[in-house]
Amino acid sequence: MSAKIAMIGGGSWATAIIKMLSDNESEKEVFWWMRNEEAIDHIKNYKHNPNYLSAVEIKLKPENVSSDIVQIIAEADFIILNVPAAFLRDSLKDITPAQLKGKKVISAIKGIVPEDNLIIGEFLHQKYELPYEDILVISGPCHAEEVALEKLSYVTIACTEVNNANVFSRLLQTRYIKTNISDDIFGTEYAAVLKNIYAVASGICHGVGYGDNFQAVLISNAIREIKRFVDAVHPIERDINESAYLGDLMVTAYSQFSRNRTFGNMIGKGYTVKSAQLEMNMIAEGYYAASSMHRINQKYGVEMPICEAVYQILYERKSPYAEMKLLTEKLT
Repeated sequence: MSAKIAMIGGGSWATAIIKMLSDNESEKEVFWWMRNEEAIDHIKNYKHNPNYLSAVEIKLKPENVSSDIVQIIAEADFIILNVPAAFLRDSLKDITPAQLKGKKVISAIKGIVPEDNLIIGEFLHQKYELPYEDILVISGPCHAEEVALEKLSYVTIACTEVNNANVFSRLLQTRYIKTNISDDIFGTEYAAVLKNIYAVASGICHGVGYGDNFQAVLISNAIREIKRFVDAVHPIERDINESAYLGDLMVTAYSQFSRNRTFGNMIGKGYTVKSAQLEMNMIAEGYYAASSMHRINQKYGVEMPICEAVYQILYERKSPYAEMKLLTEKLT
């Protein structure tokens, strides 16, 4: 029986995953929901997303692209969530737990639902009564722009039920996409959230004038912060040096395609948060994550000086230069 897969969201990462699914040779049918009616009409008529990765050819049936989320979800066995975390609640407002029952729901969102301070897996489990074995997570290291260019990339599929991860991973594999499997949905989700904050920190440091030597120190401290936090939240056996953790952190902190690094660089150069967001015209998840992680860590009390420095700069309006100078005394 061929798989039926629904993509929820219309951004660059959603477009990249649509490309992976289309280029994969397994028998399947793919449906795509997005809010923007003009973009839907453009995709139906011209087979390209006009707003993101516009060079990618969209190989879906025109009738499978729609703004009717209830219909799209009803059609699918696998549902990939790929909207910014801050907009997830609103996007799913017409969906009930009964409509998701028995389906596999995959989070491709690297953020925290801000109203609840929950990672996506916890949100789905608590608000939609999904068992954890039906919740999957896609993590990197993988930039959408390099998928569009068909550069060799690896993604990790995590699920507490490893067989479900294996099944879904086979739907993504192409000549330019390799997949890894993990049972650590909590660690991979939190690591994906945290690496966006560290990429903002990396950009801020670059913006205020620190060089590559300090960046290396910053990121080696960042992976230790990730380990301390995920071990406190979900203490299982994991290798923090695997691609889903260290690899995803490195590419997000260093890549020219990293919107979080770009956002941080603008903050370091003196932009206000609002002006940086307006100029980028894209969501930098690390901005929202910094506030959510600040609140979540009040419960756990993990030592996280880099996260705290980013929070102070973005939300308490501390000077990027002064805050990074203080941070240099706390890193090793």
